[in-house]
Amino acid sequence: MTTMCGVPSPPTSGDVAPAGRGGRPRDPSRDGAIRAAILTVLAEAGYAGLTMDAVATEAGVGKATIYRRWRTKTDLVADAVSSLRAEPPISPDTGSLEEDLRILLHWMVATVNGPLGAATLSLLSALPHEPELRAAFQKGPMGQWSSSFRTVWTRAEERGEVGAGVVGTAVATSASALILQRWLFSRRPVDNAYADEVLAKVVLPLVQSSCGVAH
Repeated sequence: MTTMCGVPSPPTSGDVAPAGRGGRPRDPSRDGAIRAAILTVLAEAGYAGLTMDAVATEAGVGKATIYRRWRTKTDLVADAVSSLRAEPPISPDTGSLEEDLRILLHWMVATVNGPLGAATLSLLSALPHEPELRAAFQKGPMGQWSSSFRTVWTRAEERGEVGAGVVGTAVATSASALILQRWLFSRRPVDNAYADEVLAKVVLPLVQSSCGVAH
């Protein structure tokens, strides 16, 4: 194989559980439905419009079920976001850096255009004031994305497709950074065609340049 290089706002009174909760024990089987409901309500109503009642209604559970898990709206949203880290990380291993990155970028496109992306956009104004939410994003989706891309670049380095030391540099972060920038700060679509353009016109030329040779 020819290698690429040749080698927090205060919660409202309706969103805080009363002290001394009792009742039936927590049913873990409902957690997934409730977390999915949280993302749905965030996407539709935004962080300011999210209430425990709305989440309970969307999830089809009683309000007491929500309060047995979380005391405040911030706790509820932070847990839902950080729990996304528990999803199996995407880590393609096709034997080609180009194809691995293409798979990862298409996965990112699907993610930012889905419920998680819509929920994230609704939280942007709250993040500067909610350290728990910022930490949740670092542990959850951002941590997952960073880990997946780092794994792909590390494998490419081990195969000799990129030079040593590329992992963690601007070259390695260029692909995901451009997707996130377009998604967060422009009204233009983020689709697979754009991801392929980023890969072909930005990332791969940067890799070739970092190798110091032309092929």
